Amino acid sequence: MEKEPKKHIGHNPLGHLFMVTIITIGSIAMVLTGFALYSEQTGLGTWQDTLFGWLIPLASQSQDVRLCHLWGMWIIIVFVMMHVYTAVREDIMLRQSLISTMISGWRMFKDDRP
Repeated sequence: MEKEPKKHIGHNPLGHLFMVTIITIGSIAMVLTGFALYSEQTGLGTWQDTLFGWLIPLASQSQDVRLCHLWGMWIIIVFVMMHVYTAVREDIMLRQSLISTMISGWRMFKDDRP
């Protein structure tokens, strides 16, 4: 733990890890489970069933795929709420200008300390 936070041009390391995990892996999981549930409605032998129908037997049943899809939805909703809160908090409490960077496009720090 340091007294002064380091300057980061992009996300800090923990923020970067969460962005990669939630956005990349979460989006892939949501697409796969969503198309698997859709393939169940289109029926056997369709291209949707051929491409995504394998996921339902892999998860043992359709309800498990539906539950994973629902959990993914709530994880993304909570992540967005936490992301907005921390972005506003970082802009107010720390030396970085996160919110104004989104509006103006110019990244600035509120002081000249390293």
